[in-house]
Amino acid sequence: MGYFEGFDVAGFWDDSAYALKEYVEETPPTQELIASVEEELGGYRLPGSYVALMTAHNGGVPDRDHFPMTEPTSWADDHIVITGIRGIGRARPQSLCGEFGSRFWVDMWEYPDIGVYFADTPSAGHDMLALDYRACGRHGEPAVVHVDQEDDFAITSVAENFEAFVTGLVDGSVYDTSEQDLIDDLATVRDGSFSPVLLRAFREVAGVLPDADRRMRVLAEAIVHDKGFFALHADARSTLMYDYLFWLFTSFNQVGSFDRYMRTPAQYERSYALPDYELMIVFSLVAEPYEFSTGGYARGFLEDWWNSRVASGRISETSGGYRMTDAAVTALLGELAAVAGDR
Repeated sequence: MGYFEGFDVAGFWDDSAYALKEYVEETPPTQELIASVEEELGGYRLPGSYVALMTAHNGGVPDRDHFPMTEPTSWADDHIVITGIRGIGRARPQSLCGEFGSRFWVDMWEYPDIGVYFADTPSAGHDMLALDYRACGRHGEPAVVHVDQEDDFAITSVAENFEAFVTGLVDGSVYDTSEQDLIDDLATVRDGSFSPVLLRAFREVAGVLPDADRRMRVLAEAIVHDKGFFALHADARSTLMYDYLFWLFTSFNQVGSFDRYMRTPAQYERSYALPDYELMIVFSLVAEPYEFSTGGYARGFLEDWWNSRVASGRISETSGGYRMTDAAVTALLGELAAVAGDR
């Protein structure tokens, strides 16, 4: 390739079903596609190493996803973690010009326009990695930087160039903090303060489920014991949590679409008065923080859950928006009782 000499490019990627759906373009980029993508990105010339890697495998989720850092970030004191690397194209949601491509973060989330946002992290958009062209110009060789929305878009140097970044990624076992993660996350779910959204919902459903807050903590603790940390994926208990959160949310909110449930439209200022999934259990507002939080989420898992629930009829569209059916609510309450050991 002229780049990545001696590097195992073929063994670099983890081609899971999620990666293939969200990141991996089906074909290598042509010169015409590269030129049109660069123009759409703002005239930034993609590094030769980036083009070379994408020609071999056009986007995806790396098997090694941790990068050592000498400066602390909001992620950790000594490393960062990425979720995937964007392919050159438009077909996949996470491609450079896809639905959640580079310009999405600049235009919708107000990330600084310093270059190309090529990699995301498990924080689901609250920190990103970018090719930084400020020093080299739009046709030069960009450095790799970490941009942190939660710290007023602070920019931290990561690697001299894209090739150095890719070859510097290491396996997560290098930073194994599982024992402490378990201790910390158990404390979070047992005693952490709930978001204003959940507190309101608990009051709304008190007539049906008077100990709704305890049920939430018991289910979250079971998830932590299963995984060793607090996160929601595609397993049975995560799916139960998705059901529970949706039922709580719709106790005092209308849900007109999946996208609206996930996040309040960007034209509105974020507020607990305009709640969404993120403000319920994922991210807190700086002015009004809460502790009971996963700290990030993967949209793909939520979208699969939503589609399966709608297809099965457990969630149906009514004149008041999407809601769980009575039968689905009964089943949900039974499952929560089972996790709590009530039967």
